[in-house]
Amino acid sequence: MKQYPGRGLGYHSYCRTPDGGTAPWCFYRQQSGTISWAHCDCSQGAIRLLGGPSSRSGGVQLYFKGVWGTVCGDYWTDWDASVVCRQLGIRSVSGSANKIPDYISWRTPVHLESANCRGDEKALLHCRYTQGKGCSNGKVAAIACSPPEGLKPPLRLVGGKDRFEGRVEVYFKGHWGTICDDHWDDKDAEVICRQLGFNGKPKAWVWAHYGQGTGPILLDEVECLGNESSLDSCKKNDWGHHNCDHIEDAGVSCNPFIDGALRLSGGPSAGEGRVEVFYSGDWGTVCDDGWTEHNAKVVCRQLGFSGPSSLASKAEFGPGDGLIFLDDVACTGTERSLVECSHSSWGQHDCSHSEDIGVRCSNDSNDIVETPSGPPVRLMDGESTKEGRVEVFLNGEWGSVCDDGWTDNDAVVVCRQLGHRGPAKARTMAYFGEGQGPIHLDNVDCNGTENTIAECKKQDSGIHNCWHSEDAGAVGGWPWQASLRLKGFHKETRLLCGATLISSCWALTAAHCFKRFGDKAHKYSLRVGDYHSGVEDDFERELPVQKIVVHKKYHSGSNDNDIALVRLQGKEGHCISFSYHVLPICLPERKESSAYKKPCFISGWGDTGTSYSKTLLEGAIPILPKEKCVFRYKGKFTNRMICAGNVSEDNRVDSCQGDSGGPLMCQNASGQWVIVGITSWGYGCGQKDYPGVYTKVNRFIPWIKRVTKLK
Repeated sequence: MKQYPGRGLGYHSYCRTPDGGTAPWCFYRQQSGTISWAHCDCSQGAIRLLGGPSSRSGGVQLYFKGVWGTVCGDYWTDWDASVVCRQLGIRSVSGSANKIPDYISWRTPVHLESANCRGDEKALLHCRYTQGKGCSNGKVAAIACSPPEGLKPPLRLVGGKDRFEGRVEVYFKGHWGTICDDHWDDKDAEVICRQLGFNGKPKAWVWAHYGQGTGPILLDEVECLGNESSLDSCKKNDWGHHNCDHIEDAGVSCNPFIDGALRLSGGPSAGEGRVEVFYSGDWGTVCDDGWTEHNAKVVCRQLGFSGPSSLASKAEFGPGDGLIFLDDVACTGTERSLVECSHSSWGQHDCSHSEDIGVRCSNDSNDIVETPSGPPVRLMDGESTKEGRVEVFLNGEWGSVCDDGWTDNDAVVVCRQLGHRGPAKARTMAYFGEGQGPIHLDNVDCNGTENTIAECKKQDSGIHNCWHSEDAGAVGGWPWQASLRLKGFHKETRLLCGATLISSCWALTAAHCFKRFGDKAHKYSLRVGDYHSGVEDDFERELPVQKIVVHKKYHSGSNDNDIALVRLQGKEGHCISFSYHVLPICLPERKESSAYKKPCFISGWGDTGTSYSKTLLEGAIPILPKEKCVFRYKGKFTNRMICAGNVSEDNRVDSCQGDSGGPLMCQNASGQWVIVGITSWGYGCGQKDYPGVYTKVNRFIPWIKRVTKLK
């Protein structure tokens, strides 16, 4: 370092001869953390192909630690093959992975057990490879570098950490290119996943989430209906016609994981590495603040390891490069999964990636025991991701669950396995429609404390006496949803408006809710933890109101500034005890971007056309551009309002009488639920061409914080 000042070490170990000597050398970092140097071989990582009919195909040989060797074929993929083609300088082609017998005449060792490439690396040793000593099936990796064949334009996913996610690239006229993200949504992602043969949950990603491509941008304005068999059948611009840059490259994930799933990354073996947790379609790291051996024990148990566990030294497995999802995790050591432990809200932390936690797991034997996560579960044909027909993935296909003995306890477990907080309700008699596949489970009997449906009592898979008309369903709740109640005689109350918890002592609602009966606190109560308004739910509480603060600029003759705050009785910060069923929603930033995840949701117990709903309903709606709202409502629509709904549909999802004051909520980029609007007014309910109008909450953040003293 003193001899070559200013050249910067970083963490690299480049093989070079900066001093003009005959023997190349490189820096390297010792286990103690100190920097040293040694002579090196500049041919390290070189690739050659042997035994093939041309220079573009054959068995893969890797020069590693001074010896030519092979790569095991057990886990060899097309992504790995594409990287080898790129390293060999064969561009604009697709690499096809093959496996061949380990030729005895080669007499070479097996250098890599698996390459684990994402597909966009420049060289094989840039992948997250695992070293190995042999192959279980006796076959080693081979490739063929050739243009893709077939009538439909071929697709590939590049740049993801797993084979089912990445930047979407399509092959056209001899070149791989990207797709612009204009109008890119989950319907497009569903078609991509279907064409590639993935059965996971499709999710669209924009703004070059998986990195920017380097080739041409081949497609733009893709608008699939979601039921097409391939991208070629979707509406789109002509090939090569676009107005985009690579920062707008579209991506997808076809993810089989559920929220709360764990993996270890960056370690030399499957039992050690940086802890990463799956949430809302992406993987993120966990901050090491307050991390204990108990936490490590829970992580290893969730991953299926039965032996002792330990914490890794700080940053031992390197920093992550995505989101930091969890902080302040505190486990007792008895939990079955990390998300059962006390932790910060998803995405809330005060950490950098230098604080990413790592662990080491082991088994009493050398075998990994069966993981406790069980088969994947999903909800189908509901109006949101929180409700639907329960389906389980078994024996390679999705199937339904019979409703014999199906109760709220079973629904709670399904929602917990899917990562949804709050109460849950069972639905029977194919409430969400009849399934089409097999009926996998019957007589499911959960006590409500299990983490997955696999832990519940049930009949053997496939044994049942049911029809699809008995398919079971489940409905989740919104833990910040509250209802403003008007007091009557004999301690009875009736629903007046919706409301939304924003802290232990404060709730947001609409100012017009107090137009008829005034703003005297003794007339009202606030109910939290409710789902069925006619039945007292387990976590339901009705709380007295201490104060009502209506915005001073609200006037009963106008819909502008339609916002009010409700203060509950109690010591500041301790009016309500939070639980999974009662939680506050996040407030938006004052200048928060409108780039929320789609769709947004409304909820409430309002009028359904014949009466007020007995159960908490929810609906998915899009936020509309300001010009559409102004066009329909003219001067009555102000900058302190937003409107939302599907104006082109005859049977629209909309808020109605009784929903006033309730939330319009969206997820931000970090996965946090944010109250974007307060149900305010509109022309009728679900009337075509007239979307609902909502008070725009971020315009009132200074007032909310001044009144509530919230930070």
